[in-house]
Amino acid sequence: MSDIREPKRNQRVAVVGAGYWGKNLVRVFHTLGVLGTVCDLNELTLDRVRQEYRVATTTDYEAVLDDQMVDAVVIAAPAAEHYTLSMRALEAGKHVFVEKPLALSCAEGKSLVELARNQNLVLMVGHILEFHPAVAELNRLVRQGELGKIQYIYSSRLNLGKLRTEENILWSFAPHDISVILHLLNETPVRAAAQGGSYLNPPIVDTTLSTLEFASDVKAHIFVSWLHPFKEQKLCVIGSQKMAVFDDLEPEKKLVVYAHRINWHERKPVAERDGGQTIALPKEEPLRRECQHFLDCMRGRSQPQTDGESALRVLQVLDACERSLSERGTPVSVGQDAPGYFAHPSAVIDQPCEIGEGTKIWHFSHIMAGAKLGRGCNLGQNVVVGGDVRIGDNVKIQNNVSVYTGVELEDDVFCGPSMVFTNVINPRAHVIRKNEYRKTLVRRGASLGANSTIICGNTIGQYAFVGAGAVVTDDVPDFALVAGVPARRIGWVCYCGMRLDVSGSDSICRSCGKVYTIVDGVLQLAEVVHQSKANPAVAGRQS
Repeated sequence: MSDIREPKRNQRVAVVGAGYWGKNLVRVFHTLGVLGTVCDLNELTLDRVRQEYRVATTTDYEAVLDDQMVDAVVIAAPAAEHYTLSMRALEAGKHVFVEKPLALSCAEGKSLVELARNQNLVLMVGHILEFHPAVAELNRLVRQGELGKIQYIYSSRLNLGKLRTEENILWSFAPHDISVILHLLNETPVRAAAQGGSYLNPPIVDTTLSTLEFASDVKAHIFVSWLHPFKEQKLCVIGSQKMAVFDDLEPEKKLVVYAHRINWHERKPVAERDGGQTIALPKEEPLRRECQHFLDCMRGRSQPQTDGESALRVLQVLDACERSLSERGTPVSVGQDAPGYFAHPSAVIDQPCEIGEGTKIWHFSHIMAGAKLGRGCNLGQNVVVGGDVRIGDNVKIQNNVSVYTGVELEDDVFCGPSMVFTNVINPRAHVIRKNEYRKTLVRRGASLGANSTIICGNTIGQYAFVGAGAVVTDDVPDFALVAGVPARRIGWVCYCGMRLDVSGSDSICRSCGKVYTIVDGVLQLAEVVHQSKANPAVAGRQS
């Protein structure tokens, strides 16, 4: 970062949120002599702060932002508020230290990084483990090659701990381990997969197992849970020469290096175990190192180790894991923008397929590989879309409909509940007829009623209307209203869906005013007249 705004000579920070974790930030910044104000909505919390630290307190965040003596805002609020509070602080010209995660979406994270850059302000994220002496030493071992080629990393962060309602376990616990793994490997994974379960407060996920794949062939597993019988915080780094274990719950032996070897006897691998070497570490509090680093960056116009860019990479991994969770553990690319469509977690989306922006796919639906869906579609429960099916924009498919290979739906088509498409004329369970599929085309704006059946090989014309339960065995003209078994034309319908009263060769829709004419037995749209001409009752009200 260049030309970061230099704070005033006597640095002053305001801590926003003095509860579960924020109280530790209050303590450390007070010890460092820079605590100016504490902001919290809980008056009892503020009473405790005033009695213990003798500093100014407020429940008004605007007052913090307006205070010219405050150089930086330290945010320890719930994760859902990180983006808004950070954005407002940066806009007010304050440096920002925000606890992890930076935000709850990559788009929000990017906007914060860009704003900090444009404002020439420090933006630092509280990935505290990167400031742990054990991680610093582990990073040195990796950089100097003392472990050999890194092959595999495993982390576990388990506890029967504080449950969250605004974020799941992935966003609450996993950022710690993701940030350390990215820091040690100095690269971002290319793919991520995650599986989890919701047991205490569905749909909030209580436990997840994530797998990260790196271009360097390293794989990493991250197991996090707040529904566990014991507490565990371990990180294992497996190298070709040595293995290292960081156990943050160990009082003394926090970092141990093992020179395990694999020897071959009679062409079989035999493990030769090593007792392990405990690495001596300085007795420094990680949080104090982290907070001091933030102050140093403010004073020295330098980029934080855990700056917005590095936090954004963590967000990209979290986002990929979250998308994989919703797709039942399917690996997804990291850094790829989240899809512009919505798919319920129970839906199955086979790749590759194309799904347009704004499309919604609901419970237990299945989109097969090769399908193409347009923008703004809505697929109800238990909908199946076969491979190579083409569906246009704004198509509505109600519950329990299967759109088989060979069917094409143009824009604005409506498929009623439990209606049926076929793709062969004479199906037999014991005869394979995939090479006999016949194309079915449903033209723009057509409506297919509930429980109707469309026999393959036919075309449903534009804005035609197929009645409920009808069986279509032949082509349906544009604007035709058909019903019965087999379906027969019983009238005409307007573009807007209202039935037309056709007298002679012309008709005017009493609802929308469109004018139609019949040419060679087929209804055609002629022109649009003013509604008052189409409906005398309207003209009477206007006069």
